[in-house]
Amino acid sequence: MTNIAVLGAGLLGSGMVENLLAKGRQVRVWNRTADKLAPLVAKGAIAAAAPADAVRGCERVHLVLAEDAAVDAVVAALRPGLGAATPVLDHSTNLPARVAERSARLHTEGVRYLHAPVFMSPQNAREASGLMLIAGPSALVEPLLAPLAEMTGKVWHCGERVDLAAVHKLSGNGVMMALAGVLGDVFAMATAAGVDRREALALFDVFKAGAALPFIGQRVLAAGDGPPSFELRMARKDVRLMLETAGAAGALTVLPAVAEAMDRALDAGNGEADFAVFARP
Repeated sequence: MTNIAVLGAGLLGSGMVENLLAKGRQVRVWNRTADKLAPLVAKGAIAAAAPADAVRGCERVHLVLAEDAAVDAVVAALRPGLGAATPVLDHSTNLPARVAERSARLHTEGVRYLHAPVFMSPQNAREASGLMLIAGPSALVEPLLAPLAEMTGKVWHCGERVDLAAVHKLSGNGVMMALAGVLGDVFAMATAAGVDRREALALFDVFKAGAALPFIGQRVLAAGDGPPSFELRMARKDVRLMLETAGAAGALTVLPAVAEAMDRALDAGNGEADFAVFARP
């Protein structure tokens, strides 16, 4: 029976444990707050008193922690029990620079640490759906792709650069947070115009805005270097209409910042360039 350790029993970690147990895996669990382990133990997990006890004799280790400081502390605590060939898979959302430093240090010390953040909700974790990223040397990653695939809908080895998955994870979260903010602006405009918010949201059942992300990304990369698809001057007019529709100052979260960035681009003489020039790095 495959013996797996999961350190961190928050919502995501608990979902991963439940998925592994349902697949017949033996799972040892540890959490800084031990009382969170009781529901997992009731489902068949084995509670460990310390990180080193959790990982001793395991085939692989999964870290599902808050951030870098917790990762460093837990890795230090588990190492006395860690086998020389046992991979340590870190699913935490971390700072890329810290991931790069940690990877270099641990690899030098013989620890097979790999960063593998996820785009998964707790329900995704229980159902083995969603997306798991992993970065690092192919020699370390390739043998893990099949076992990791049973934990998620898709595993993407995004490259050998050890901090690349960390960068991609922050990028994805940034897009989701920005979309949440701009949808709040959409609802504010709808309310000001006397439109029910759910009716406003219905637009995106037929207008698949998410499908445009790759196109918009290419426009940002190339903005100002070719013919415009939509001139910045006209786009700024549309943003003005959005602000006027919302009415009350402070009603919007994202669009006022977009307007300011567009104004800076207009002041720089980019009025006839493609609208995405305002967002070009």
